[in-house]
Amino acid sequence: MTDQELLQKRVIGRASATERDPNSADRFAFWIRPGERVNPFDIVAAEHFDGSWTYGLVTNIRHVTDAASHLANFISNDFGESVDEPNTPRQGANVAEVTVLDNDKDIFMPVQSEARVYFADEYGVHVALGIDTMKEKEERTGRKIRVPAGIIRMSNGTEVVAYLDVEYVLGPESVHVNVSGISGLATKTSYIMFLIQSILQTVGASSIATILLNVKYDDLLHIHEPGTLSEEERRMYERMGLRPEPFPEDRVHYLLPWGKHTQVTGRPNVFIPEGEPIPPYKVYAYDLRSTVDKLDLLFSHVPDPWDTLGSLIGEIANGIQNDEPKWRDILTWDDLLSQEPLVKQGIPQKVGNVAASSVGRFLRILRRVVKTRQSGIFVPHLSTRMTTIGRELSRIRGGHVYVVDIARLADEEQTLVFGDILRTIYGLYSGELLLEDEEVELPEKVIIFVDELNKYAPARGEASKSPILEQVLDISERGRSFGIVLFSAQQFLSAVHPRVTGNAATKVLGRTDSVELSDSVYRFLDPDIKMHLTRLEKGELILSHPIYRQPVKVNFPKPPFRQGRVRT
Repeated sequence: MTDQELLQKRVIGRASATERDPNSADRFAFWIRPGERVNPFDIVAAEHFDGSWTYGLVTNIRHVTDAASHLANFISNDFGESVDEPNTPRQGANVAEVTVLDNDKDIFMPVQSEARVYFADEYGVHVALGIDTMKEKEERTGRKIRVPAGIIRMSNGTEVVAYLDVEYVLGPESVHVNVSGISGLATKTSYIMFLIQSILQTVGASSIATILLNVKYDDLLHIHEPGTLSEEERRMYERMGLRPEPFPEDRVHYLLPWGKHTQVTGRPNVFIPEGEPIPPYKVYAYDLRSTVDKLDLLFSHVPDPWDTLGSLIGEIANGIQNDEPKWRDILTWDDLLSQEPLVKQGIPQKVGNVAASSVGRFLRILRRVVKTRQSGIFVPHLSTRMTTIGRELSRIRGGHVYVVDIARLADEEQTLVFGDILRTIYGLYSGELLLEDEEVELPEKVIIFVDELNKYAPARGEASKSPILEQVLDISERGRSFGIVLFSAQQFLSAVHPRVTGNAATKVLGRTDSVELSDSVYRFLDPDIKMHLTRLEKGELILSHPIYRQPVKVNFPKPPFRQGRVRT
């Protein structure tokens, strides 16, 4: 028997029920054997009826003594004067509080007092969480459907792979993954990228396309290049049965934005330093004609309680798309801003039922977005050096990864690009749009990853009625039926629209501020688990999954590709 097996079989305490603190079918307590170390999130096994085992998650640990009060302890130390031994030595014990997860014979009577308690082994952890109920492979295809999601580490050194049921990540049961936590400490992007690679390697990449939005520096602009991993991180990959490899270079497509100086320098508007090589890429831009059906996305952050801007945008889109006579000469952004039918001799004009004053407001906002504050992606005409998001995604293929950089774009521009991606993918999968090559089938699933989701799907405010939010809600509520999966991240879960987070079957939480944890959105967590969230380390996350009976703490290795300037 190995040292590890001996540790797992060693009794670490006995269940304890008192008159004032009884055990129940949902919770029990046990005193901890002197010298044993137990921590919150350890999973333990208690002996139970008919040779069964009850498994539970340690949520808190208390130290109790026979002192009636703190005052008694103060008095026994010579009224605070004694610095050596107290006059009345106290008897004490550490007591662990445990939330029941499962019983391997479905016996849910309370754990009896004096029942022996052990650390759970790997099998026990899987039973406790419900992982044992997950199918390892799909019967029809033989495809693996258990996805490694990290490693559970317990105080006795036991390491157990935590798995996700792919049917609750990619469908059909439920979909979507959301990660939240303090920036720089929660390693949100790193975990999402690790999970995506785990899915592609486990389930198989050929039927899944991935779209990544790069929102911070050059963080995701080197995913085809190998990174530096420690021996411990490589061991973690091996333990989970994964290959620590970057994404295949021939299957990664970088879409980078056109900038104000791209025409001269030939470099796109990205954070990659001058002189450092840029991976093979295509440059995207927006002219009026290719953007008119997405014009409303540029006004997502603008209050429009009476839908006057929406009505005007509808008039413009219909007029240009249907090639109506009065709109035929409107070919560029400048034409729209300075010519009829919106402007005559520099004066805004009434259009349809939209008053001239509302047209003037529309022009002021649009001019600021596409002329004054723009980063360079709005161009008069698309040249042969440019492409569009819609054009590139109409060529989407399973097993390929599409990285769309928006890091240096203004907020309105970022919203446009993200909305463009969602509309294009939704259109392709709903049948409203066609693939460029109609003989090629759409990938069975498409994963879209976006950070800072609260910018596009806020919980409150005027923007909570915006076009981009409607698009996000469509994906979160109906994406499952089409095979569209949203992987998202943000600092604060409470800042995101509840219909979006509510539809995320798998929630992942990193270190979180105590004030944020007081929000009602965290009511699904045990109060003790909430407090542990405030002291998680980098690389540690709390994982909540529909199969799990309680959230668990997992560790994960950093992604095996070269990362940019920041790891968030």
